[in-house]
Amino acid sequence: MSLNSSIRRQFADYVPQHFAFSVADKVATVTLNRPERKNPLTFDSYCELRDLFRGLQYAQDVKAVVLTGAGGNFCSGGDVHEIIGPLVAMDMPELLEFTRMTGDLVLAMRRCPQPVIAAVDGVCAGAGAILAMASDLRLGTPKTKTAFLFTRVGLAGCDMGACSILPRLIGQGRASELLYTGRAMTADEGQAWGFYNRLVASDALQAEAAALAASLACGPTFAHGVTKTMLHQEWSMTVEQAIEAEAQAQAICMQTNDFERAFRAFVAKQTPTFQGD
Repeated sequence: MSLNSSIRRQFADYVPQHFAFSVADKVATVTLNRPERKNPLTFDSYCELRDLFRGLQYAQDVKAVVLTGAGGNFCSGGDVHEIIGPLVAMDMPELLEFTRMTGDLVLAMRRCPQPVIAAVDGVCAGAGAILAMASDLRLGTPKTKTAFLFTRVGLAGCDMGACSILPRLIGQGRASELLYTGRAMTADEGQAWGFYNRLVASDALQAEAAALAASLACGPTFAHGVTKTMLHQEWSMTVEQAIEAEAQAQAICMQTNDFERAFRAFVAKQTPTFQGD
């Protein structure tokens, strides 16, 4: 058995227990599907999402991911009855185990090489806002309301990397306001502040997200993975370190077949057909 066949995985037949999942044309769609409760997360769905995104680094048939919610809402956060209630009764070791597990979901999303596109309609609150924040690209609708409402339940705004990632997306002052007050960021604010890449009509959201994911999946996907890695790692680098790291990363990309394909297509005045190798 080859190394690739031992490590790499096919996700087309993956059937999760706590959300909907499908793969078509190299794009995986993850749908939080408890619409009657606005798609809240549970202990089990947190863990399964973490394990899915961890596994995607070995995916052979997934080149981009769309993360969305069913029923006109994205995600209302942690389920009050299935998560918040039990947390009140836990001791410190159990609480720390839980908060580390939820943080591991964000790390798994940031570390998987595929671009993750959040398609966000309606309610996007608490841990749901974190899932959108942890994605690479975000599409919203005019109905989207995004709230990091941890202070509303007596907790700090520093949840699952929010105090690190959110200021980088929208700026320190704006992030501070949202994390201190817990108020909802409107769709227009989200677009103007750079949280949402763009807003589209609710009935066009899924098609727009799928089209964006498809365009990325047809691109130089090895190079996309390098871009994602560098965007994440360079947060903690000096400019000098970042320039050297990017020099090494780009030199690696120059050894890929896709780089040569692009050159030959340019010479032939054709559009390159990337294959991700």
